Amino acid sequence: MTESKFTTELHLLSQVVLAGECHPALDHLVRADPEHRAAFHRAAHLHHVVVRAFRPLAASARACGESQVEDWAETMLALEEERIANVLGHGWAVCEEMELAGCPTVVIKSLDHWPDIGNDLDLYTTANEPAVRSLLQRRFGAVSGPRTWGDRLAAKCGFHIPGMQATVEVHHGRLGQTGEHRALAQRFITRRVHANFLEHRFLVPAPEERVIAATLQRMYRHFYFRICDVANTAGLAERRELDYAELHRAATSAGILAGVSSYLNIVSTYLRQYGGRPLQLPAAITKNALFDGPVLFVRGPWLRVPVFSTAVPLYSKQATAMLLRRDLSGTLRLGLLPPLASAAKMAYLITGDHRGIW
Repeated sequence: MTESKFTTELHLLSQVVLAGECHPALDHLVRADPEHRAAFHRAAHLHHVVVRAFRPLAASARACGESQVEDWAETMLALEEERIANVLGHGWAVCEEMELAGCPTVVIKSLDHWPDIGNDLDLYTTANEPAVRSLLQRRFGAVSGPRTWGDRLAAKCGFHIPGMQATVEVHHGRLGQTGEHRALAQRFITRRVHANFLEHRFLVPAPEERVIAATLQRMYRHFYFRICDVANTAGLAERRELDYAELHRAATSAGILAGVSSYLNIVSTYLRQYGGRPLQLPAAITKNALFDGPVLFVRGPWLRVPVFSTAVPLYSKQATAMLLRRDLSGTLRLGLLPPLASAAKMAYLITGDHRGIW
């Protein structure tokens, strides 16, 4: 698919999800052939907004008498809701077994997208890898997925569970691109809260840790945003669930205040662009952001962040903070990032695949 087509799909999805404006997307889908409708659905899936986009689109199509688009949207919704129910059922069983086995666990990122969910079920636990692997293999017949060097450094393992329509990814005692965050990671357990999803009850991070997890993923790892990131964080802020003072303390202690501030500022700017309303961020947050205007641009299916102007200052600030608090382990792990990134880039240029590294 060409970049211009992705630009159109993301623009229309942003209007639906962030502004509640369905008519431009509905007009597009009425005129679209099956290939272009599939492309629209694919973009919604990649951005974890299938339910949030297709529910209002189906209702709008119904109100306008566009039965063909309505039937298509309802079919896509039914398939996604079936997948979500499957993942929640299996995921709840996994979390319950881990808790019963003395492996404190919290679901990170995956359930933040509700009523959508992510493609993987991401868990953080203080338990060690052998204990979790043994438990999942014994109780669920789980099969361990391949691990890259980056996965090993970050203390992350992937598992395929028979019958579950998502991969389970478990982070053990560490968070961050190189597993540099240990103290920060502990907050995800000590401050976790209960939340209900369908008939299941999960332990999820407190709102401040949800923003921190999104920041680590978007500003320190992938350097691209999904529409769901904007919707998720906007929801937390607009429901007044975020304690900005607590978030500021946690981010400062971990050396990622610039990243958290930049993440929130990017969300606020994109939300203002499509929803007409920025986040009401305190000055203590906005003054530490790297950007004060629109920075996201479409490349492929993603809303990209400029990598060089983002990665270098963010990792430099993080490494300096770790050095100042004498976190030698975290500093050393961060020091491995440049050679691993270079190796991944070289592998990609030669083979077209960097998964052996990351």
